[in-house]
Amino acid sequence: MALNKQEILKQYFGYEHFREGQEQLIDKILAGSDVVGVMPTGAGKSICFQVPAMMFDGVALVISPLISLMKDQVNALTQAGIQAAYINSSLNERQIGLVLRHAQNGMYKIIYAAPERLETSAFLRFAHSVDISMVTVDEAHCISQWGQDFRPSYRKIADFVNGIPRRPVVSAFTATATPKVREDIVSLLELKNPTVLVTGFDRKNLYFEIQKPKDKFNALTSFLSDKKDRSGIVYCSTRNAVEEVCDGLKERGYSASRYHAGLSDEERHRNQDDFLYDRVQIMVATNAFGMGIDKSNVSFVVHYNMPKNIESYYQEAGRAGRDGENAQCLLLYSGQDVRTALYMIENGKDMEYPDIETEIRLKELDRQRLKEMTFYCHTTDCLRAYILRYFGERAENFCGNCGSCNSHFETVDVTVDAQKILSCVYRARESYGIKMIIDILRGSKNEKLLRLGLDKLSTYNICALSEKRIRDIINYLVLNNFLYTTNSEYPVLKLGSRAGEVLQEHLAVEMKLLKEMEKIEKVVGKSADVQPVNTVLFNQMKELRKTIANEQNVPAFVIFSDSTLTDMCMKMPANGEEFLWVSGVGQVKLERYGEQFLRLIAEFADTEAAQPMDIPAKFHSTDVEISEEPVTVSVIADRINCQLMQAGYPKLSGIKINTWLISEGFMRVETDLNGKNIRIHTAKGTEIGITAQERIICGQNCIVNLYGRAAQEMIVFKTMEIIRYNA
Repeated sequence: MALNKQEILKQYFGYEHFREGQEQLIDKILAGSDVVGVMPTGAGKSICFQVPAMMFDGVALVISPLISLMKDQVNALTQAGIQAAYINSSLNERQIGLVLRHAQNGMYKIIYAAPERLETSAFLRFAHSVDISMVTVDEAHCISQWGQDFRPSYRKIADFVNGIPRRPVVSAFTATATPKVREDIVSLLELKNPTVLVTGFDRKNLYFEIQKPKDKFNALTSFLSDKKDRSGIVYCSTRNAVEEVCDGLKERGYSASRYHAGLSDEERHRNQDDFLYDRVQIMVATNAFGMGIDKSNVSFVVHYNMPKNIESYYQEAGRAGRDGENAQCLLLYSGQDVRTALYMIENGKDMEYPDIETEIRLKELDRQRLKEMTFYCHTTDCLRAYILRYFGERAENFCGNCGSCNSHFETVDVTVDAQKILSCVYRARESYGIKMIIDILRGSKNEKLLRLGLDKLSTYNICALSEKRIRDIINYLVLNNFLYTTNSEYPVLKLGSRAGEVLQEHLAVEMKLLKEMEKIEKVVGKSADVQPVNTVLFNQMKELRKTIANEQNVPAFVIFSDSTLTDMCMKMPANGEEFLWVSGVGQVKLERYGEQFLRLIAEFADTEAAQPMDIPAKFHSTDVEISEEPVTVSVIADRINCQLMQAGYPKLSGIKINTWLISEGFMRVETDLNGKNIRIHTAKGTEIGITAQERIICGQNCIVNLYGRAAQEMIVFKTMEIIRYNA
């Protein structure tokens, strides 16, 4: 019997519930509608097309831009028990032919292919010989010239779809698309009345911070000092910077590797695999690395240099925290980053233009995006809000989880300095860039300034501020439309729409400056959902996962993500049925790995039980959250454990509480007419707030209602008995 979407989600992917937007998009696809899904990295875009692919007859085709992405996705699907394959340049013609023959014989439900593959005669023959149920375009922003990763080959997708005997459903997904890019996706893919769903760009588990250090490398090593056992990426704008940073980190004892286009294919693949398989902890790379890298346990991303645009920055930063765990995103900014980015825009060889007019227009667009990126680096407002607004979302100007929100600023009156700067721009006939304006204001003797006679201006040498302070004020004036910079190859400062308010109407100009001595303590990636886990057990699970991954030659996160191991530590399953309660565990992974992990958990539990336990003389039950609505026993256990573990006492599992409730007569187990075990509350159960829900299928946590303080104190008291009982 065919499985429904909920059964596929649990059996193959191990999740009980869909995330925001997933079910809506899946339903539209199953109904035969085209869709566009704009969902942040880590939000589960792949589930949206993989679940329908399993339910449709025929084979689903996923068009993806990078070999690494295809390989990771196929590895993950295979581990989950789904037959899938990829076709790209890493395979020879014989291997490609074999994949296509297997697909024609119905072996695969999902085929990944690069867009260039769609034009080959062999693939076109294949497409006309099978039932293609769906075409999914991943990283769909690549189709738009307004996007940061434009790929001309994506423009051929619509022709391919239109050439198939029966037009399949078309779905498109991306993590970074402005409204203009979304319009291009719909138009250029020739989608038919599509559902366009934007679930939001916010990644609440990411902490954003900008630093402007005098010594970037010292700032980097300071940031990494407590992260030697964590996995992360350091992005640099040039190959030379990658080499210098990587060598410097290795000299200081960090486990680091490198990735850039100047390396041989063999070394790039080897270094990438070392990072994916956790053989090295830090990847130092240019932006050639990462799109589609599905490594879930990246806990930090550092930008050693500022990227060229917000889209690239957010996509690269978003490679952290894909498993939902808290992660840090640090950008180290300097003025040289802007000059480097401008040079790459003007002289980069990674983009082919069809004609000179297109080249001029797209380079102007790139320069405008660079300005937006520069503004981000200078804003004192909430960094998360800045990013969200860029992508067209409304956002409050305080998130409590970024460098701006967690820093103290003082408001400084800079009216006189602003007047001097604006007057200098005006008297210089709005013909020079920021550096020249600063030189005029500070009375520089450089040869070009003197040759142009700019030392004769009345604004020459009228400002005693440092170059950095003047530049900060100029950036503030640009951010607030008192000035603007042109999008030309050599940007020029000009008076903005609000300049007259300062020069003629004498508007007071105030800006926020960081109080360097009063930086408040950051709560990185603060989350109300964080629960304590036993680090000893967690590390043992990671070692077991690594052993299994090495045996199968796959990355460790493909076996289980860190978040799944965390949930395993919290739930402490004792048998296969309970193992399926763990988020991220499906039927296939239970069959493959359940026995090994259950054995490890049982051995750990036996060891813990053998240790003498001191029961707290007084447990502060008032610190445990009261629930007015029914909650599962595991939720109650989590809340109690927060207090127990903070006090240094052993944790409890929901399963042990569940078992104890039965042993003490609060519930009993019976068999229903279908032979299934059910749990029924008893009259005694009302003493501790068990609800009147009559039947609960065995394999789910029993439902308990803590409807008041007395009931809460009762369950806490009984919990202390459970500790004794387990001891």
